[in-house]
Amino acid sequence: MNFKVKGALGALTGMLMATTAIAQTELTVYTAVEAEDLARYAERFNEVNPDITINWVRDSTGVVTAKLLAERDNPQADVVWGLAATSLLLLKSEGLLEPYAPVGIEKLNPKFVDKDTPPAWVGMDAWVAAVCFNTVEAEKQGLAKPTSWKDLTDPQYADKIIMPNPNSSGTGFLDVSSWLQMFGEDDGWAYMDALHNNIARYTHSGSKPCKLAASGEIPIGISFAFRGAKSKADGAPIDIIVPSEGVGWDMEATAIVAGTDDLEAAQKLVDFTVTERAMEMYNVGYAVVAIPGIAQPVEFFPEGLEEAMIDNDFEFAANNRAGILAEWQKRYDGKSEAE
Repeated sequence: MNFKVKGALGALTGMLMATTAIAQTELTVYTAVEAEDLARYAERFNEVNPDITINWVRDSTGVVTAKLLAERDNPQADVVWGLAATSLLLLKSEGLLEPYAPVGIEKLNPKFVDKDTPPAWVGMDAWVAAVCFNTVEAEKQGLAKPTSWKDLTDPQYADKIIMPNPNSSGTGFLDVSSWLQMFGEDDGWAYMDALHNNIARYTHSGSKPCKLAASGEIPIGISFAFRGAKSKADGAPIDIIVPSEGVGWDMEATAIVAGTDDLEAAQKLVDFTVTERAMEMYNVGYAVVAIPGIAQPVEFFPEGLEEAMIDNDFEFAANNRAGILAEWQKRYDGKSEAE
């Protein structure tokens, strides 16, 4: 074999080996992000990190949280990208997160950053509770428009309300934990007892109650505000109600799973999640993002919603999560839809 051919083959082999090495960098990423958004998230990330492949494992907030806890002795995920901060606080307390301060962290609203140095997690965006009210169905059924959480316990709404199951839905959990904070423990459970009388069923998705209200299957869906705004923009005959007592909220956040075999790649992913480009991407699905001044106005997003957001005690929600969910399940799980 002459030297030119041998040299060309050697160069080709080197290129193939380099390409193979690039393609072999993979991250297993657990998420509760809406399924239709995942391809967009990966595409944006790969624009700046083409050498890292994301393998998504997607489920509802409660399922992802339980999975991470169950795998504590043999972690399967490298990164959690898009999980409720209350869940990440719980995972942090169990020593399951790898602290990391991503590049650009100083741009984030401090509310969106874990208080430790370096932080165990960083926030992405916030979602806020609201009530989706189908005006056409309500008129057909002679239902008055509610203005408060306590209005929803009125007997006129019997079997007219759908809300998320807090054991599987982050939206459902922020509802329950916020009611306990707003009304106090005893009055909070008394409120949920009364509300339960009017619940048709509990879904396993936080967006589904609003989608069902938008389609007219049910007059009232307890969900989150952005889902309502999106449905209204698509032409659904719904009003988005901000209950007068205030509304619960939570944030999606990102963290590295302790024990990852690909720490450098995981750090690159977390670096990307706090960039302005990532925030613009989150703004497609959320009206509130972690870097101030990035979010664009969202059509039909209810006025006064941010002012109605309660002073959410995330530590309370995280530290009492197991007990709250167990009590909720004991009282109300009979109306949960099949998984």
